[in-house]
Amino acid sequence: MKPTDVRIADVACEYTDYQYRTPIKFGGVALDKATVLTVSVTLEGRGGTRTVGVGSMPLSNVWAFPSRALTYDQTLGAMKALVTAFRDTTAAHAGFGHPIELGHDLESQFLAHLAPVREAPGLTEPIPVLAALVSASPFDAAVHDGFGKLLGRSVYQCYGPEFLGGDLSPYLGSDFAGKTLDRYVLPAPKPRMPLYHLVGALDPLTPADVKAPVGDGLPETLGEWIRRDGLTHLKVKLNGDDLGWDVDRVVRVDAIAEEVNAARGVATWHYSLDFNERCQTVEYLLDFLRQLREKAPAGYDRVQYVEQPTARDLKANRQNVMHAAAKLKPVVIDESLVDLESLHLAREMGYTGVAFKACKGQTQSLLLAAAAQEMGLFRCVQDLTCVGRSLIHSAGLAAHIPGVAAIESNGRQYCPAANAGWDARYPGVFTIADGAMNTALLEGPGLGAG
Repeated sequence: MKPTDVRIADVACEYTDYQYRTPIKFGGVALDKATVLTVSVTLEGRGGTRTVGVGSMPLSNVWAFPSRALTYDQTLGAMKALVTAFRDTTAAHAGFGHPIELGHDLESQFLAHLAPVREAPGLTEPIPVLAALVSASPFDAAVHDGFGKLLGRSVYQCYGPEFLGGDLSPYLGSDFAGKTLDRYVLPAPKPRMPLYHLVGALDPLTPADVKAPVGDGLPETLGEWIRRDGLTHLKVKLNGDDLGWDVDRVVRVDAIAEEVNAARGVATWHYSLDFNERCQTVEYLLDFLRQLREKAPAGYDRVQYVEQPTARDLKANRQNVMHAAAKLKPVVIDESLVDLESLHLAREMGYTGVAFKACKGQTQSLLLAAAAQEMGLFRCVQDLTCVGRSLIHSAGLAAHIPGVAAIESNGRQYCPAANAGWDARYPGVFTIADGAMNTALLEGPGLGAG
């Protein structure tokens, strides 16, 4: 028990729908809209003082609940039903504690809702744990945000033994006896971080690729984006089932980047590659990397890491080990990472890096970041087309985890309308200059979004 402990006094939820400026492709499905969930949680301290914390996240059901049998509305409806259950469960939580303690306790209660929520509308598929984590993440974020606000400081300064009793062994096992969370979290954000710009599979690379100009004043082609924002990091979305197209796509991206950067006088830049788990086998990835190295050796050298190339169900695909691929480039687990067990399994299967996402929960992300640091894994923080408050959360997570060298953000490309009003409050966070985000601004109370 700590005098700074809080309890949950009230919970409220709100949805906002947005249309994308241009579509983005996830796992072979084009997406042109987003539903953002915002949660407000009233916290009460032991002395009776109250404050309101706020968390927000796009539900992104196409990514969190992919299905060939269920419609978009069905999977979104299932996640909204989870939100309703989670709201009631959160409001009913009576105990005091630190946000890590509350978040860890609530997560197990949230997961217990998966089967009943599925049965209610008669869904033909189980609801994935990942969908539950995404639906729950704004609740968890709101508690962390409110805790920091109640203390009048950044919540990233509130993870030491002064506020969180005990060590990390109850969450991460006996190897963490005597180790506290603050040793794995930076109390102040890195002041500046390179931004990973998404090159979607549907995005025009050159003027010849532009079939229907958007005409809203934002860049229409990759070269225009690089010049406007001074980009030095590009994340390239690939298909995973068309080797020739995938290799050619990266070769073309590299050629454009070389031309634009030569004119800018920039000599160093980087790529990450995202197959959205569509590669059927690891041999596909190995063939891809070999062909890329043959056709564009400099482009191959610029690849910083590869995101989870094969299916997210690791237990059902134990044959897709990454040992050979990880000798060439870091291979990071993304969609599969839902708990400590999946992290250990991924490491056993040869993954050498971890992609954290704010949409999986602040509590889980920080705990698994501690585990990943002890394992010596490559670390990155991934985006979920986060906008507004959720981008502040995602960027803050990246800026406070040691070893994360760059930040991903694509809301400004696909859903700029949802960022309206935030640019003026956080200059350099929502508008990029010299290829980097001004993360020094992310040090306000709570999660930093005001």
